Amino acid sequence: MSREFSLKAARLGAIVAACAMIGACSSVKSMFGESDTPPAAASGAAGTAAAASEPAPNALDTPCPDITVRHGAATLTIGKTQKDGEVAAMDLRYQGTIVNLARDCHPQANKTMTMKVGIEGRIITGPAGGPGNVDVPLRIAVVEEGPAPKVVLSKLVMIPVTVTSDNSVSFTHIDNDINFPMPASMSTLARYVVYVGFDPTASQHRPKPPPRRKR
Repeated sequence: MSREFSLKAARLGAIVAACAMIGACSSVKSMFGESDTPPAAASGAAGTAAAASEPAPNALDTPCPDITVRHGAATLTIGKTQKDGEVAAMDLRYQGTIVNLARDCHPQANKTMTMKVGIEGRIITGPAGGPGNVDVPLRIAVVEEGPAPKVVLSKLVMIPVTVTSDNSVSFTHIDNDINFPMPASMSTLARYVVYVGFDPTASQHRPKPPPRRKR
């Protein structure tokens, strides 16, 4: 492995470690291009009537689950040959790293939490890599932490990334569809954590479409 590649990988590893320690490395404003202030209530007669009949929870009093990189899922390695996630150094085609996270919460009147989750990452070209297309498998999971952790929501997303002649390329995924029922108490919601990480095993075992019938 070249010294230049090793130095780049080391720098990215330091960024990932910092992200894991502080949870969300990016503010909502920097990634989503908007402020952390919750949207104003709908205007007009219809909006006023709905708010009066069933007011939405106060966003300022509702905990917004922390977001962090799941332990052991911060790095993606893609090689020419791969077994159990291990890739020989000189067979490494691409290495993916999560470098930035953000989240935004909007509690709804129907007692559902709607979250926007932003993920920024980077793909580095390895010794055996080059220009090409990479499908980056990302797992987003909402977990109620405690003595017996409970998975509230889990979804796999595939992010297509085009690698050019550059040694590295950045990618961004913003998911506006993280929705789950709010628990009965705010103390329970405070235990919720949004975990983000690479999940190559799940992507390899996705069901394949049935073969087309011959006419």
